[in-house]
Amino acid sequence: MQALPEYRDRDDTEVAVLDALADRREDGMTVFELRSRVDADIDTLEAALADLKDDGLIEATEERDRTVIRPEEGVVGSVENDEGNIFDDLRERLPF
Repeated sequence: MQALPEYRDRDDTEVAVLDALADRREDGMTVFELRSRVDADIDTLEAALADLKDDGLIEATEERDRTVIRPEEGVVGSVENDEGNIFDDLRERLPF
């Protein structure tokens, strides 16, 4: 899963964070888990997290003495395809 198209025009690190969170949106991820999935130094990652938080695209909660980060509702694609199935998507993209 990935961040929705309307959120993909952001900084590369921010998009990488949203994409990483998309795979674990129910459980969320800690900063250490994000650090292992996003190819950025800690300062760049922290700046990206701050920008995403300021823009209301992620939420951070305290759970069992650790901070867990999750994407806000509607930021990442759903597991189910809202507009049909994979065959409908193929028909739209292929010229027949």
